[in-house]
Amino acid sequence: MPRITFILHDGTRHTVDAELGATVMETALKNDIGGIVAECGGSCTCATCLVHVDETWSAIVGKPHAEEDQMLDAAFEVKPTSRLACQIKVTEALDGLIVHTPAYQGR
Repeated sequence: MPRITFILHDGTRHTVDAELGATVMETALKNDIGGIVAECGGSCTCATCLVHVDETWSAIVGKPHAEEDQMLDAAFEVKPTSRLACQIKVTEALDGLIVHTPAYQGR
């Protein structure tokens, strides 16, 4: 089972098990990770599950698709490594993934 580490804006770290095929957002919600609001429930329409993928994982996670990129344009605290957690599917290749949550989720 892949493990994901969420680092909150205050530096608190939570490392949790993730189910294959789930999303990073679903994993965060299932494990009560603060900083992930997920207002739209994962339909890529709200940008309230924004995470900053750790730079060491950015190439493995990949770049956002066009629809996700449009949502990121309306989000706060966007960085070059920003992704919507609802659009990152958990695979074996993501075992050890590190993501950072912003101080504020909204658009």
